[in-house]
Amino acid sequence: MNRLATFTAGGKTRYGAITDKGVIDLSARYSQWPTLREVIEAGALRRLAEEAEAFAADFPLDAIAYDIPIPSPEKIICVGVNYPDRNEEYKDGQAAPANPSLFIRFPRSFVGHGAPLVRPPESPQLDYEGEIVIVIGKGGRRIAETEALGHIAALSLCNEGTIRDWVRHAKFNVTQGKNFDCTGSIGPWLVPFTDEAQIADIALSTRVNGELRQQDRTSRMIFPFRKIITYISTFTTLVPGDIIVTGTPTGAGARFDPPVWLKPGDVIEVEADGIGVLRNSVVDEAAP
Repeated sequence: MNRLATFTAGGKTRYGAITDKGVIDLSARYSQWPTLREVIEAGALRRLAEEAEAFAADFPLDAIAYDIPIPSPEKIICVGVNYPDRNEEYKDGQAAPANPSLFIRFPRSFVGHGAPLVRPPESPQLDYEGEIVIVIGKGGRRIAETEALGHIAALSLCNEGTIRDWVRHAKFNVTQGKNFDCTGSIGPWLVPFTDEAQIADIALSTRVNGELRQQDRTSRMIFPFRKIITYISTFTTLVPGDIIVTGTPTGAGARFDPPVWLKPGDVIEVEADGIGVLRNSVVDEAAP
């Protein structure tokens, strides 16, 4: 099935299908839906992915710049400590908690595939976290686990970049270190969700300059996709286009001795079976 992306071409933001023959501009053909968020709300994501087969490419692959797939999502909710080895990194002797740890990120803290992550002048401690993303298709509140997967529209990838010392600026929150502008990425595209087999045992890995740093499988997640959706929807209403970032394996730069932070020129690749590769370089923030 075709992959659907939000991208900029010819100075205009568009959405379309990414295919071997090039990029098909679906936003020009389905003007009733201004963005992929409205496509998802209409329940039409899989339909567009299938119908794109009938169209010729409008742009070569190297003529576009990727944006994050869902423009202006209402919510980006991230799950922390969701793999067993990641929990053990804390060395606190505690078993995995009964409920997931959650925090919120703002859309402008992310860039698209191929755009550089930006290291801010406030800290050199820019770190990587490769993760699987689920995008909500059907909204709901207090969603039962048995019904949860029916609320997923698509899958994507995230490099949940973090400024490590800024997650310890206060007593108990991580918001600051997770929300510096342009420190993470989401993409490159959306893969329409089909069934549970598609997500049951995804191999997820992160490489920095070609070196494997993180590797695990979704079958080992402490809180599986069903539990995450049910838990979050207990306290907030999920809506179409909401993004849930589902947790990173062990192996981030902060866990090296000494820590290894990202620096300008580094290239980070997050890869997952059936989804693709999310690739970004690193630059320092330009002086004002």
